Amino acid sequence: MREVRFIQAINEALLEEMKRDETVFIFGECVRGGTFPHTNGLFEKFGKDRVLDTSISENAIAGAAVGAALAGYRPIAELMFSDFFLIAGDEICNKAAKWRFTHGMKLKMPIVYMASTGGYIRSDSEHSQSVESLIMHTPGLRIAIPTTPYDAKGLLKTAIRDDDPVVYLYHKLLLTKKGEIPDEEYTIPFGLADVKKEGKDVTVVAVGFMVDLSLGVANKLQERGISVEVIDPRTLEPFDIDTIVTSVKKTKRVVIVDEDTLRCGVTGEIGMQIMEKAFDYLDAPIQRVAAANCPIPAGWYLEEHVLPQPPDIAAAILKVLGKDMDISDMKKEKVGFDAVKAFGDLGITKVKQN
Repeated sequence: MREVRFIQAINEALLEEMKRDETVFIFGECVRGGTFPHTNGLFEKFGKDRVLDTSISENAIAGAAVGAALAGYRPIAELMFSDFFLIAGDEICNKAAKWRFTHGMKLKMPIVYMASTGGYIRSDSEHSQSVESLIMHTPGLRIAIPTTPYDAKGLLKTAIRDDDPVVYLYHKLLLTKKGEIPDEEYTIPFGLADVKKEGKDVTVVAVGFMVDLSLGVANKLQERGISVEVIDPRTLEPFDIDTIVTSVKKTKRVVIVDEDTLRCGVTGEIGMQIMEKAFDYLDAPIQRVAAANCPIPAGWYLEEHVLPQPPDIAAAILKVLGKDMDISDMKKEKVGFDAVKAFGDLGITKVKQN
């Protein structure tokens, strides 16, 4: 095992899959060097025919990926920010997602749509959204959201080899995260959740960067006698409800945490699936923590009131447990400012400092 950063794990997956299969190529916004350097070195290795910078036209990028897949290639389309999926919505949600079905499964659609996701870096309402609920709502799209370097590499390799379109979202604040990965090749099956921390009092199902926040809260509550189990679905489609139900049968209580909006978000879908499959095991109503139903502001002092924070997760856990506990010390913990500074380690300077 060796320690690498999250962004390096992505880079290694791209490099290995492009070496393994000549039909794999990557194109899109700033893939020869730009805001997020996860594609560094690929152009020097594979050249202009397999690493292509495009104009800033997400609809054209997404549509070209469909055409390339139909022609027998395995395109990786980099859209930079998940917010821009809305611009390319028709090509992704109506073409890539549905054409395999409408053509009687006679063709393949092996596309990976990649983009950064999430906020906490003061990049305003059009560069800070989490759009996983829109993708999860669309039949025909797979969605992978890794939270560790190990998952980032393993899930991306699986995505590139899949014959269906996969949306692969990497959170901006996880790019600098370090973790161990094996030297030998590996992949991670889709639809297999990971129990990041075992516990017995309450189950926390967290998505993406919320896994890190939830683990931090769980460790602090552990010091106060509360045992929290944290589950990372890793893929939202296919979705591993069985691992979650097994945990709920043990803990009897659930908190669901996601950075997408509370209204019509992923937390609502996961909560309903738990209600349908494990209602009789619940000893308290499910609690949800998610972004407010509000556009994400650019200023940090406003953003912190819209996006989920560690004290919000702690409060939800205490509520589902029916406990009244002083967490005033945790209320000082806010996410964003220090993480923005950490981008300097990657040479990323295009983040706002307002």
